[in-house]
Amino acid sequence: MSIAYRPTLPRPEAFRALFATTGWDAGRPLTPERAAAALAGTRHAVAAYDGDRLVGFGRVIGDGVLHALLADVIVDPAYQRAGIGSEIVGRLVEHCRQEAVMDVQLFCARGKRPFYERLGFLARDDEAPGMELGV
Repeated sequence: MSIAYRPTLPRPEAFRALFATTGWDAGRPLTPERAAAALAGTRHAVAAYDGDRLVGFGRVIGDGVLHALLADVIVDPAYQRAGIGSEIVGRLVEHCRQEAVMDVQLFCARGKRPFYERLGFLARDDEAPGMELGV
């Protein structure tokens, strides 16, 4: 398996298909228009391809100075545990370091906390700022 990493946005259709593998859109399918709008808000992206097939993706949203948020880090289930997610996160974090962003945050899916901890991320203390609104 030879994976190519590109600092580009995927086509919205490919993103939608990969996003659907997560189950995050259950009950609220990601429409083509909303997928395109979400991607348009990206500051930096890393897409992983096996040939022409999008098999992994992650992006940074933020202001490029104070805050960066890693979002939509996704690896196709058939390609998980091959180092693709680690490579994507590493490239995103390196981009944030090059921009000298002061704070890099992320939301992780349930059960993925150990993956991010292995990459150096720390869970916030219960007393630390940060809350989530399930809209």
